[in-house]
Amino acid sequence: MSLNVPYEISELQAMKKYPSVLFYRGDLGLLKRPKVSLVGTRRPSTYTKQFTHSIANALAKRGVSVVSGAAMGVDAIAHTGAGASNTIAVVANGLDIRYPVVNRGLIESIEKQGLVLSQFNDGVKARSWSFVVRNELVVALGELLIVTEAELDSGTMRSVEYALKMGKQIFVLPQRLSDSSGTNMLLREGKATAITDVELFASRFGQAPSSSVDKDEFFYFCQTLPTFESAVKKFGDRVYEAELEGIITIHNGIVSL
Repeated sequence: MSLNVPYEISELQAMKKYPSVLFYRGDLGLLKRPKVSLVGTRRPSTYTKQFTHSIANALAKRGVSVVSGAAMGVDAIAHTGAGASNTIAVVANGLDIRYPVVNRGLIESIEKQGLVLSQFNDGVKARSWSFVVRNELVVALGELLIVTEAELDSGTMRSVEYALKMGKQIFVLPQRLSDSSGTNMLLREGKATAITDVELFASRFGQAPSSSVDKDEFFYFCQTLPTFESAVKKFGDRVYEAELEGIITIHNGIVSL
């Protein structure tokens, strides 16, 4: 299916050229959630694999849509860690092609439960230039960019260039001096912030609910720690019902999940 632009995706205003059309499969509702872009090398270390998964999972628990490029390595781990229903995959080819083939099952699960986006017509195969186009869209969609591992001469650093031009905050995993020269350079030059505690980082998007809660308008409102009065004004009796069900707590006049 195609999505005519302008659609209400304000984040795309940051792109050099606003796309005239997007093709999609899946749930467009993921575009209305808070979104974070998470990218990196196709050959991550064991350490990077572990914490990429942890970061994506911690964000998804808070109702954040994790955006990545469906490539091997960090991208695939980001999608998997978030879970198919909490992730947006942006691909560098037509939607009738599942590329790379090794990620075919993952991409199909995101089509069914999450959201897959492309700027390319059916039949268009991934090329070096289309990956560049894909990377810009991945970065534009997220309110910030996380790079868990990348070398200086990698394609991931092109995503970093987009993020810098768009004025996005960049976060990276701290790595050994001999590894991930790209992210280490970003830290050295003060262009990125290190993630030293996954839960602390993810808490910028609110607290992870202790039970299964619908990620709806009420959920996201409560993630902002509103006052009890403002919550009742906006949602009325639902506030009282949620408190009785144990979905929210009210302490010192503040609502939290």
